Amino acid sequence: MALAERINDSKQKIDKVYIVIGASSGIAQATINTLIKNKQHLIIAISRRFHKQQNERYKKCNNIIEVTCDYSCSSIERIVSQISATNLVIDVIYLFNGMLHNESIKPEKQLQQFNAEQFIEVLSVNTVVPMQWLSVLHRLLTKDSDTYIVTLSARVGSIEDNRLGGWYSYRASKAALNMLIKTAAIEYKRHAKHVKLIAFHPGTTDTHLSKPFQNNVPEGKLFTTEFVGHQLGKIKQEWTSGKNIGFIDWQYKDIKW
Repeated sequence: MALAERINDSKQKIDKVYIVIGASSGIAQATINTLIKNKQHLIIAISRRFHKQQNERYKKCNNIIEVTCDYSCSSIERIVSQISATNLVIDVIYLFNGMLHNESIKPEKQLQQFNAEQFIEVLSVNTVVPMQWLSVLHRLLTKDSDTYIVTLSARVGSIEDNRLGGWYSYRASKAALNMLIKTAAIEYKRHAKHVKLIAFHPGTTDTHLSKPFQNNVPEGKLFTTEFVGHQLGKIKQEWTSGKNIGFIDWQYKDIKW
């Protein structure tokens, strides 16, 4: 069944709609787990691939639609067009795409470790992919939309807050993401003045992404994915700033850009 048909089949049973992009990450799964508890919430989960455990759990739920996407421009355009055709009123869109390291890429502790190819790969995942989505998501909105678009950023992306140095590629990719979000918010406001764009710092969260760096985390500052998912799940109720743009942490407190 086509995506638009699957959405239309569910529309009569819902009161809120959430789109979760990058839905297979640890934080994304925890956020979905928070949202899915309310049977009147429709969650459209988008990912390159879904883990077997996700597939098994989501099949038991009537209020989640899985959508695979390779994050190419054509795939993103197709998905947004299909969702747009249903005229859904969307409450929150989450963008969870991101990377810190993989088998071949590690954060640079020293300047001489900087590698151009690795930087481009980190920049592509952390900055370019979210921006590809932002460039077309406006098609899902109207001048009356009261939608939150939440992108995972990081405090280390704050230029003013950079006191320790290092992590060149990751810092730069998140700083670039913050600038793009702030710039996009200006344009979004011209067409959908109630929409809010948020760069969200989840804190150090217990996922595979942070595993190699958890030894240096102060006691009480390593958060579970369940906690972060809960905070993200209620962001529309808790972050009530009159601004249409924010760079905030898990407590909904402002971070310096």
